[in-house]
Amino acid sequence: MIKFTDEELLTLLKDDLPYLDLTTSLQEKNSLEAKLDIFTRDDIVVSCSEESSLIAKLFDCEVLSFIPSKTKAKKGELVLSLKGRYENLHKIWRTVQLILEYSSKIATYTANMKEEINSVNKNCQLLTTRKTYPFSKKLCIKSILNGGANVHRLNLSETILFFPNHRVIYKDDFEFYNEIKNFKIKMPEKKIVIESSNFEDSKNLFEFGTDVLQLDKMKIEDIKRVVKLRDEKYKDVKIICSGGINIKNAKDYASLNIDAIVTSSMYSCGMADFESKITII
Repeated sequence: MIKFTDEELLTLLKDDLPYLDLTTSLQEKNSLEAKLDIFTRDDIVVSCSEESSLIAKLFDCEVLSFIPSKTKAKKGELVLSLKGRYENLHKIWRTVQLILEYSSKIATYTANMKEEINSVNKNCQLLTTRKTYPFSKKLCIKSILNGGANVHRLNLSETILFFPNHRVIYKDDFEFYNEIKNFKIKMPEKKIVIESSNFEDSKNLFEFGTDVLQLDKMKIEDIKRVVKLRDEKYKDVKIICSGGINIKNAKDYASLNIDAIVTSSMYSCGMADFESKITII
């Protein structure tokens, strides 16, 4: 599982606390012991409660209780309870809650989308793209894993994926098709994944030896034709679908006997609804 270092967590906190909490410093009440309770207002899959707890510990706060990541929590449940100095709790409060709000929403959306897919095709995987929002990749990836998805691509150095924009250097598609065998010779341990958006191109890519076919924004009827051809003649080729797929239509694609759905939709699903309360002990 993905782990965050103390330095990464402190850097995240520094966005909200570059120097001091000016408000609570005026009160001069840091000698007071207090408790911070954070509840969910939604039914959620909890994500990154461990990181929130670690931030608390870095500020000498005691973690009284927390619901572990990947656990389903009902509306109204206490997700995280902390005890510490009044001023220290205020320093970490917003960042700790924000981590829970963003990551739990991503994990919940992912889990719900995975349930939709599994209801029609238990072998169809849910994969996520590298299009996380800036400076947040580690948090996003941990959250989709907590929700039950896997990763399609983490970065450009990891996998081979040819888009139409990679074909512009060839005189035509057939010059590109003939290069596939050379790509395999140069990189024998990697799968050659190629994106296609129409049936004829997909048919040619099958014939010339693609390992994985990524069907992007293709009509359902054409996807059915591609899958039928694969099942008849190219059983070793994997088919994944991408482009505009989200929780509302995931079931439609999963039912087509494809191998995976690729999406970025969970990265823009918003925030879970949490509430918090600080009390003096």
